[in-house]
Amino acid sequence: MAKLLQKALASAVKERKRTFGTKQILSSMENSKLVVISRSLSTNLSKKIEETAQNHNVPLIHFNDTSIELGKLCGIKFRVSAISLSSLSNTNTQAILKEYETK
Repeated sequence: MAKLLQKALASAVKERKRTFGTKQILSSMENSKLVVISRSLSTNLSKKIEETAQNHNVPLIHFNDTSIELGKLCGIKFRVSAISLSSLSNTNTQAILKEYETK
């Protein structure tokens, strides 16, 4: 499990520097520093978020587990299909992406 990602998600949830839900993420993509989507997300929504993230140059992580596990990783008691982090430094973002790629 990616420890940096877990720490960043929990921190963003605690500080309310995150956005949950696909519609909200799509409408606030320009404020995002990193987007994480679970494999529970439908293919259509997943592609739509991928395209929007790419258009706004926002890094995207495909969380290779269910929305239930992503919710647990965030430290909350409900499903999270997609989450966007809005207060992450570029250094932290790069470290998370590098750690996640080497898993």
